[in-house]
Amino acid sequence: MLRKAQSALEYLFILAAVLILVMVTIRVIFSSVRAINSSVTEYVDTIKDKILETL
Repeated sequence: MLRKAQSALEYLFILAAVLILVMVTIRVIFSSVRAINSSVTEYVDTIKDKILETL
């Protein structure tokens, strides 16, 4: 009985660790997407301004 309880507890700790890793990964991905979006927006604005200058 004690071994089953220990196994269940170990399983819960592993599950918690996996969920924490998934959460950190998703957060990094979202911050990267936000940064890329900002960079692309700035680039598009710069290109648009340069095109309008040449017209």
